[in-house]
Amino acid sequence: MSDSDDATAYAVVRNDEEQYSIWPVGRPLPSGWTDVGVHGSEAECLAHVELVWTDMRPLSLRARQADR
Repeated sequence: MSDSDDATAYAVVRNDEEQYSIWPVGRPLPSGWTDVGVHGSEAECLAHVELVWTDMRPLSLRARQADR
């Protein structure tokens, strides 16, 4: 099955460390993850993640480095 055959709707999700992922709509989210309100195809959701997740460092690491 190609990506274009995937009819699954996805949600963009983020955890407390401000790390992003996508998750199938309708499935319970894993603990610690929040739906950010962006839904669509896998490609659409991944494009959004690429646009907004510009610093791959976890939030706790960014905070420690900012304190130096």
